[in-house]
Amino acid sequence: MVADAATPAAARVEDGRVVAPLALPDVSQTSPEAASLPAFLPAEARQTLQLIARGGPFPHRQDGSVFANREARLPARPRGYYHEYTVDTPGLDHRGTRRIVTGGQPPEVYYYTDDHYESFRSFQPTGTRP
Repeated sequence: MVADAATPAAARVEDGRVVAPLALPDVSQTSPEAASLPAFLPAEARQTLQLIARGGPFPHRQDGSVFANREARLPARPRGYYHEYTVDTPGLDHRGTRRIVTGGQPPEVYYYTDDHYESFRSFQPTGTRP
């Protein structure tokens, strides 16, 4: 495959394949990608996903910290595989219970919890690896 006008500027061609940096698309309310996010994600998750894709800066000091999976509600992985990020809840003056937990560096799996790690829903944002 040859890079062309549709290939991202930072992309390069290696062994006949287009290789581009992993990046999430702009998921603002008006972008087409916003509609492709799972309906169970609150609107505030879009901002959190953008910050994860950019590597921060994050609004909470705990964001990006290792999630230990002590209750084993996610698949078992080595310590350091999972990281947690706050999904802000409007009207609260603390972090609340909503989080996105990612696995891998860069993230290859994504989970959302709205009950402070009691349950998780898996999802894959548009533009990330399958």
